[in-house]
Amino acid sequence: MLDEHRARLHDLGHIDEAECRRFQSTVEFAGRKWNAAILLAGVRGARRFSEYRDAVVGISDRLLAARLKELEGEGILERHVRATTPVTITYTPSAAGLQLIELLQPLVEWGRARPTETERSAG
Repeated sequence: MLDEHRARLHDLGHIDEAECRRFQSTVEFAGRKWNAAILLAGVRGARRFSEYRDAVVGISDRLLAARLKELEGEGILERHVRATTPVTITYTPSAAGLQLIELLQPLVEWGRARPTETERSAG
């Protein structure tokens, strides 16, 4: 298993500059504050703005609106407008959003396996 990991890491050393930039951009987007929390809220069933606000504790309305717009622009969320009075706007994770949250799951598992800051200081 360790040899397999080393071989994959060796292969990473052969990534060209353009791929490196793409990787950096992707990681920064996925790791931007609130993006993963908003996407997870959508996966868990949030649809309307107020549901996202309630699910993502600590985010301001202004920043939530900006992040929803950004996630829509990146194709991670889909925005649906229904012509009701007042207009109803909902957001749902797109196929790309569902794929992203699935790809982030191993990172969550990796984080669970690591000791917390408190555990590291106590040891």
